Amino acid sequence: MKIISYNVNGIRAALKKDFMGWLKSANPDVICLQEIKALKEQLDLDIFVEAGYQYNYWYSARKKGYSGVAVLCKNEPNHIEYGTGIASMDFEGRNLRVDFDEVSVMSMYLPSGTNLERLEFKFNYMEEIQEYLTTLRNSIPNLVVCGDYNICHEEIDIHNPKMKNVSGFLPEEREWLGGFINSGFIDSFRHLNKESQQYSWWSYRANARANNKGWRLDYAMVANPLQEKIKRAVILSDAVHSDHCPILVEIENQ
Repeated sequence: MKIISYNVNGIRAALKKDFMGWLKSANPDVICLQEIKALKEQLDLDIFVEAGYQYNYWYSARKKGYSGVAVLCKNEPNHIEYGTGIASMDFEGRNLRVDFDEVSVMSMYLPSGTNLERLEFKFNYMEEIQEYLTTLRNSIPNLVVCGDYNICHEEIDIHNPKMKNVSGFLPEEREWLGGFINSGFIDSFRHLNKESQQYSWWSYRANARANNKGWRLDYAMVANPLQEKIKRAVILSDAVHSDHCPILVEIENQ
């Protein structure tokens, strides 16, 4: 199963930049989108069906033009779970899961900490999603949690490791992400690319992308039972529909 995760920073904006042409070429079995910034009703869903993604699911924030996640699938899932049931995070449309026979895939958009109020919201989300996923894995052990985590884990994941007082690379955030991994997940990219210094997000400012001054904020976290089935994990930095780029993980089916 080829899974791609992509923070598109507005699906309607990405569509104007030939997102569909890229999607057909990339040809994943499942693609998780974050920050769609649109309601399902604002999209022409036929274009996704025509591209082979008949099964497409959208979970938008209540606030128009903000946040939201989606999952597009070539094959029909057994079950679709919209949100987590945790009201404090679900109103912003940050979690959507599809369950197949051998693997479950979640699109997750973890908040950014742009100011003190949002940083507090982010830490609360981190605590609640950790507890939720720990419980979820009791019933769904073969879980892949894809998305924009808005955190760089290690110094190798950021172009300037001195930025320790900026949200996204705060010691507390990095500690949480390490604990998240230690709770039973594998950072699939780092698992197969021990020394590679690659990024998945660049600021629109100061020509950051051209100068490769980036951050690795996007992850495909694979639950431990699937470790031996991780066949490939790459960052698709050539895709330029967003300030993020897509990431890909391939999981071997039984």
